[in-house]
Amino acid sequence: MAHIIAVANQKGGVGKTTTALNLAAYLAAAGKFVLLVDMDPQANATSGLGIDHEALAAGIYEVLSGTHEPHQVTYSTAHEGLSIMPATAALSGAAVELVNAEEREHFLRKALMSVRNNYDYILIDLPPSLGLITLNGFVAADSVLIPVQAEYFALEGLGQLMNTINLIKENIKPDLEIMGAVITMYDSRTKLSREILEELYRYFPDKIFRSVIPRSVRLAEAPSFGKTILGYDPSSKAARSYERLATEFLMREEGRL
Repeated sequence: MAHIIAVANQKGGVGKTTTALNLAAYLAAAGKFVLLVDMDPQANATSGLGIDHEALAAGIYEVLSGTHEPHQVTYSTAHEGLSIMPATAALSGAAVELVNAEEREHFLRKALMSVRNNYDYILIDLPPSLGLITLNGFVAADSVLIPVQAEYFALEGLGQLMNTINLIKENIKPDLEIMGAVITMYDSRTKLSREILEELYRYFPDKIFRSVIPRSVRLAEAPSFGKTILGYDPSSKAARSYERLATEFLMREEGRL
């Protein structure tokens, strides 16, 4: 049964989708079967894997609305072992349509039950918000992975995110865990980045991944070519950092099981 991980941060521009994409790619490269679920209406994870979301007839929205089964909107990618359940523009209306539905926070969890045994890991890329779509992602997940940019503004909303997760644990899903935080856009040359890293170690004792993701032009370029950094420039510094993150991730998983 797959370990389901929600990749979340309500602040945009912190490397959330980049982390979901590249961690998924490197887990697949390590021989794991991985499903990436794009729950962000911007569909950046979908286009980042070379899929034209505007040309798709259906995506995760149709699964949530009940018109399609998950396997009907699951697509293979350029990475062996990595599949994606894409987002389309229709997903932007899901939050409004689900508001009055019964058990509206459980739609994604129920949808993934039918495919959970087909994968080792399911990563959910959530939108930069704390709305109903994000709530669905948290309720469907076993754990939450939080990418955090090495800047002070990125820390400001962390308390709000933690409060939201704690509310979900108290009221809906007591066994939801925080897997940890990943530092992104790190620049070791600046004092600020080092101070943020120290602050996060205080905030998440024993929960910070030691693998730090650096600022990288190559990493920023890769999605425009519809590729992960593994497919675009596997010898780059950023590629090696995501490879280390996947290795550390799997080592933690061995300790969890």
